[in-house]
Amino acid sequence: MERSAIDHGRRSFLTGRPVPSPDRVPPPWTRPASIAAACTGCGACLPACPQHIIALDASGRPALDFSVGECSFCGACADACPEPVFDRAIAAFAHVAAIGPQCFASRGIVCQSCGDACPESAIHFRPRLGGPALPELASDLCNGCGACIAACPAQAMVPRPMEAAHG
Repeated sequence: MERSAIDHGRRSFLTGRPVPSPDRVPPPWTRPASIAAACTGCGACLPACPQHIIALDASGRPALDFSVGECSFCGACADACPEPVFDRAIAAFAHVAAIGPQCFASRGIVCQSCGDACPESAIHFRPRLGGPALPELASDLCNGCGACIAACPAQAMVPRPMEAAHG
């Protein structure tokens, strides 16, 4: 088996050690620049998050782990932060969800987990002859919460920068 074919997500579950993901997303109301400029890495936002989706990345800065759950936009992370890292005047996230090629429905397997989990109803399913309905994401309705990412059994849902989604 090729090393790149190993599913580190399942392996980390069995070993109890999380494997850092290169696609980590900064907490809501932050951007990588604000984290780099003001975050001290104190970790006050970690225990404040009721969803437990914030973890420190390899550089000691907060990032979201949507494989654990979704962001509820409660603001507890922002309230707990002693530094000017969070700015609630900006959009919560600079990303939306995207459907990757690993999607079960695109491979002929019936699955609607992402649509069932989406609180914004941003994912609907287009019927097709001879196979399961295919998911379609309305990026203008997606709030980036990660509910679909956490729910996807194929790990086909990924965050994508808004510029790429609308461009």
